[in-house]
Amino acid sequence: MDSLVSVIIPCFNADKWLREAIDSVLHQTYPLVEVIVIDDGSTDYSLDIIKSYGSQIIWEAGPNRGGNYARNRGLMLAKGDLIQYLDADDYLLPAKLARQVAYLHETGADVVYGDWRHKYHLPDGTFYEGEVKLSGDQNDILESLLEDWWVSPACILFRRKSVEASGGWDEKLKAAQDRDFFISVVMSGATVVYQPGCHSIYRRYGSVTISTSSKTRYLESHLSVLVKIEQALIERGDFTPKYKRALAQSYFSVARRYLDIDPSLYHRYINRTLELSPQFQAKRSDRTFLFEVMQKTLGFQNTERVVVSLKRLNKLLSSLL
Repeated sequence: MDSLVSVIIPCFNADKWLREAIDSVLHQTYPLVEVIVIDDGSTDYSLDIIKSYGSQIIWEAGPNRGGNYARNRGLMLAKGDLIQYLDADDYLLPAKLARQVAYLHETGADVVYGDWRHKYHLPDGTFYEGEVKLSGDQNDILESLLEDWWVSPACILFRRKSVEASGGWDEKLKAAQDRDFFISVVMSGATVVYQPGCHSIYRRYGSVTISTSSKTRYLESHLSVLVKIEQALIERGDFTPKYKRALAQSYFSVARRYLDIDPSLYHRYINRTLELSPQFQAKRSDRTFLFEVMQKTLGFQNTERVVVSLKRLNKLLSSLL
C-alpha cells in the first residue's frame, strides 16, 4: 500500500473547473499522491490557478500541442508506480485512489476500472448528477473495447509499466484518444480488473462535445483507430472471428453516423461491416424493438435498406413542411 500515485492533469482553458479537479486529488484519503498539471497553452486564468498551489503540485506550461502531448509529457515528469489520468474539468471522489490502489495490490492486476457518473451543468448555473454508469465486468475486455464499449478515463488506475508498454497516447489523434489508449494498454498484455463502485465524476456542460463540434473529425479519428487496431491484430496473428465481429460493430456505428453526412461513406462502411462479419447482426443497444424484429425476419441488409429509405422519406417530408 506504499505505492506513489501520479495524477496527470492536462489543462487547456479550464479555469472554471481546474481548482476542483486539483483539490479532488489533494483531498484523497490515500496519502501518497503527486499532482502533475501540464498547461497546454491556456489563454484564460488557468496558469494563475496552477501557480497558486505553489509546491503542492508539479506543473509545466508550454504552447498548445494537444491533450495527448500533455498526458505523455506528464508521464515523463511522474515518479509514481501508479498512474491516474484526470481531465481538468473532471474530478475524483475522496476514496477513489485508496480503493483502487488496494484492489491492485489485492489482485495483482495491472489496471483497475470502476463505475462513474455524469455531472450535467445547465446554462442557468444549476447542475445535477446523472445515474451511475455501471461499467461491469467484461468477459473479454479487448472485444468490448473493439465493439465500442467505453468508460470514463477518470475511473481507471494504471500501473506505470502498463502505460509505458502501451507506447503512450497517440498525439496524432484529435478524438477517440482515450479509447485508443485503453486498447493499446490491453493489447500490450496488461491484466485488467473491474472494481464496482462510483468514485469518478465526468462533467458535461453546454451542447458542444468532441463528437458534435466536428462530426467528421470525430468519425475520422475513430476510423483511424479501427484501422490501426486491425493491423495490430493481424500482425500478432489474433484477428479471430470474435474480434472481427467486434470491429464490425464499430464500423456499423460509424456507418450509421455517416448516413446524414455522406451517404457514400455510409455504404462504404456498411460494406466493410459485412466484409468483417458476413452474418452480422447489430447488437441490442443499437436497435429498437422494431429494428430487432425486422432484422430477424428480413435480415440485416434488407433492414438497413428500409432504414435508409425511411430516413430519406423523413428528410423529404421535413423539407416540404
